[in-house]
Amino acid sequence: MAVSIPPVPEALLGRVVRGWRDLSTRLVQLGRDAPHGGQGLFVNPPVTRGSTVLFSSLEAMEAAGRNRYDHELIYGAMGTPVQYRLEQAVAAIEGGTHAQVVPSGLAACTLPLMAYLGAGDHCLLSDSVYGPTRRFAEKVLRRFGVEVSYFPPMADEATLRALLRPNTRLLFAESPGSHSFEVQDVDLLGRLARGVGARLVVDNTWGIGLFSPFAHGAHASVQALTKYAAGHSDAIIGAVSVADPRDWQPLRDTAIQMGQLAGPDDCWLTLRGLRTMGARQERQAASALAVALWLQGRPEVARVLHPALPSCPGHEYWLRDFSGASSLFGVVFDPAFGESDLTTMIDGLAHFGIGASWGGYESLVLPTTGGITRSSPSITHGGVACRLHIGLEAPELLVSDLARGLDGMSAARAGRGVG
Repeated sequence: MAVSIPPVPEALLGRVVRGWRDLSTRLVQLGRDAPHGGQGLFVNPPVTRGSTVLFSSLEAMEAAGRNRYDHELIYGAMGTPVQYRLEQAVAAIEGGTHAQVVPSGLAACTLPLMAYLGAGDHCLLSDSVYGPTRRFAEKVLRRFGVEVSYFPPMADEATLRALLRPNTRLLFAESPGSHSFEVQDVDLLGRLARGVGARLVVDNTWGIGLFSPFAHGAHASVQALTKYAAGHSDAIIGAVSVADPRDWQPLRDTAIQMGQLAGPDDCWLTLRGLRTMGARQERQAASALAVALWLQGRPEVARVLHPALPSCPGHEYWLRDFSGASSLFGVVFDPAFGESDLTTMIDGLAHFGIGASWGGYESLVLPTTGGITRSSPSITHGGVACRLHIGLEAPELLVSDLARGLDGMSAARAGRGVG
């Protein structure tokens, strides 16, 4: 079944892909040395695997140990050359000065929580935060004597101020939320954090290369490099970036004390994937916008949660703060449809994989109804919803696939005798 896609307005398309175009040239050069003298240099740094590092003297070993904040080589558990190259690249992309690469995106979320919080402190998290981050806060931070509460992602200043406590030491935001896609006012969060002497941590996985949290008051930026950076769904890896030595030292110390490091092979895969992230995402972001605009015209759809569209909460902050958009967005369906209808739609798709991750080259779909814990009503409340990640497939093919799925969804509803 052939389905035509209306032309995407040129101005909006340019706004969505601009950041990826600007980033592509930088990605070719970041995280590698330049050739010097008469010595050649591979364009991709080699993988260095090892635990023990040998030194010419005890003095040299002790000197290396004193420089651990600069990522000097002293022992494999503190990092390898390819890890440091990846960290240099990620810090530069994020607009920071240092980065710590860790084994997963969840490890990147939890590392700053462990580094910056202690017993008796209060942590205020966005209600739209990544589910495993929320579980860590509930199951681990509370057990260690940290108070935990949540703020509505679109809360105004008065509401946020009322949620702050004398012992608030950290605010944790995820913007946009990876299930409900609210774009938060990070400027406001940064100002409030500074006002009470707290740090602001931002999960910036959706906005890698498109948004610099440090320019908006953040103290640390979290990346699930598994997603767009690695880009091929074959590595699990994360990173935390900072822009201030006062934020770097406790983060680096905690990473060493907890043994948080990524393997050299995953670092190498991610650094290689990073080289093409701009080109991949320019294509995928353009396709995602086309699919999102098409979905807005379907009668089954109540709301498309794409930050570049006015229908998404916080769209004004995306316009203000982001240089482009990514290829992940949400869809909320008419309340007349139920979970069984959504299952019919998803099971009827041929070109969307059903999977929990995103950021790779393949298109994915995931229901987001019923499995999300919230303290306040989500934007998806009132209708079943799903999340779409748009890959490198032809957008016309994906739209035809979705049309078949949505037609099946409407047929299932009609079969129940609903008009």
